[in-house]
Amino acid sequence: MNTLSHTQPNLRHSSSSSSPLSFRQFTAFLPRRRQPQSIHAPKHRATHASISVPPFNNSAPELGKEQPTSPANYPPALTPLNFLERAALIYGDCPSIIYNGITRTWAETRIRCLKLASSIAALGISRGDVVSVVAPNIPAMCELHFAVPMAAAVLNAISLRLNANAVSNLLRHGDSKLVFVDSESASLVREAVSLLRPPHHRPILVLIGDDGCDERSSFDLDYESMVENGDAAFEWVRPRSEWDPMVLNYTSGTTAAPKGVVHSHRSAFLQSLNMLFEWGVPQRPVYLWTLPMFHCNGWNLAWGMAAVGGANVCLRRVDAPSVYGAVEEHGVTHMCGAPVVLNMLSNYSGSGRKALSAPVHVMTAGAPPPAAVLGRAESLGFITSHGYGLTETGGPVVMCTWKPEWDQLAGSERARLKARQGVGSICSADVDVVEPNSGESVAHDGLTRGEVVLRGGTLMSGYLNDPEGTSRCMRENGWFWTGDIGVIHEDGYLEVKDRSKDIIICGGENVSSVEVEAVLYTHPAVHEAAVVARPDRYWGETPCAFVSLKEEAAEKTSEKEIRKFCKERLPLFMVPRMVVFKTELPKTSTGKIQKYLLRDMAKDF
Repeated sequence: MNTLSHTQPNLRHSSSSSSPLSFRQFTAFLPRRRQPQSIHAPKHRATHASISVPPFNNSAPELGKEQPTSPANYPPALTPLNFLERAALIYGDCPSIIYNGITRTWAETRIRCLKLASSIAALGISRGDVVSVVAPNIPAMCELHFAVPMAAAVLNAISLRLNANAVSNLLRHGDSKLVFVDSESASLVREAVSLLRPPHHRPILVLIGDDGCDERSSFDLDYESMVENGDAAFEWVRPRSEWDPMVLNYTSGTTAAPKGVVHSHRSAFLQSLNMLFEWGVPQRPVYLWTLPMFHCNGWNLAWGMAAVGGANVCLRRVDAPSVYGAVEEHGVTHMCGAPVVLNMLSNYSGSGRKALSAPVHVMTAGAPPPAAVLGRAESLGFITSHGYGLTETGGPVVMCTWKPEWDQLAGSERARLKARQGVGSICSADVDVVEPNSGESVAHDGLTRGEVVLRGGTLMSGYLNDPEGTSRCMRENGWFWTGDIGVIHEDGYLEVKDRSKDIIICGGENVSSVEVEAVLYTHPAVHEAAVVARPDRYWGETPCAFVSLKEEAAEKTSEKEIRKFCKERLPLFMVPRMVVFKTELPKTSTGKIQKYLLRDMAKDF
């Protein structure tokens, strides 16, 4: 049942007013309801009020038997929300958020999150309710990653690149009760909410930011008002178990309709530490938000930065001048992004680009990065690390862990090795490539292909309301089947060759679109490239390349030249039969090229 449905007729105030209700006015309309026990429990007791532990056994441990447990050694402590408490204690005076001239400390951020969480709970949002956010990488997005689950709700960060119909579908599927909306997305969300039909009720809408927003009257509350009027002494609601759901993320939909991925406090905790450990993040880094926080919660670094007292440098828009400017102004040490971000930075030739005064560590993932792109980025001073993961794993869980002996290799060979996906990470150690029918491991020869399977603590709980989809990928043999095609090299490192749906079968030969794209990226005129299957009456399918060119080379490069370039470097059956030039290739919100759209275009040629 929608606990807010009976309050909806009273949400709107007098038509003579053009601004949202104040927080106190709004909550006055709500019925009195009993809050979760831990909210109003006495201090120092609320922390453990709702914890479920096995029956206490005070007997002495015996080796060879199941060990006794107690509330002291078995609390549901595996939640990244604890990172905020620790950050305020250790890094209280250190910068937590930097944005548009605003700098807040970790002590200030903790207070704001507690006040916001109390305001969310006061609205009647209870354990397990979904709270959605439609916003770019702004301070509110950082705060909501803590405040929403601190009110025991489930955080759902929605992509900014979706249209109103898609947003409405996600709100409906997750049964969202409350939506925080950045002012630039106000009209989009208002339209999305108007598309909801019974039994799905209109969620409460909270506007973030701009006082001059034309859509302001469509919103019920103001973000800063909720923070201002919240309770700084709020005892945040602890999870009953580390397996309690914490976030609902939707897949980017590069190959099919988005699926609702549920992650627990436990998986979020493990993946947060996973990223910090595998990337070697030190204390107090300066982290630039070039990776959308709505994508896998910024690979869980939205919480991870609190664990190391990092400064979150927020960036509303990601473009080359903004990135280079922020790096120089704030002394950025770390950033993340898809290979398209590295490609954008390495190809930028504007006046804002300057030689990096200090190295910037970049974690890239999301699509296999062409070695040529990695090489160009490193030549500019970006130290790249490469990982592989999915929304279902909470971000990268396979890492191309670097070996010191590789430092002595030529630049092109280092880039080739770094382009591989790598080995299992510390919190998700198991990765294999198996024959799809038998499930048997393939030979570790770098040639024999199979499906990539994963196993580890960072994996999702499953797909929301989709038991069939969950059972298809999380099978009884104890592995998560990714749908990606890869090989294992002799040294045990994984290399992803393609999505199973992106393999092109040309005259019986399997063509890896990733391998063809890697060659295209070495062409000096190519800015972006994607290869898809084009139906062919004789061959079945043939490779079709979609290419965007660098501005200075657009008039000089022809389809014939691109094909000739490929013929000199690829077997003939892998050479694109057609090259289509586009100003820009269609992408998801996380920078992945939307190949399903390109396949549709190729069918029409």
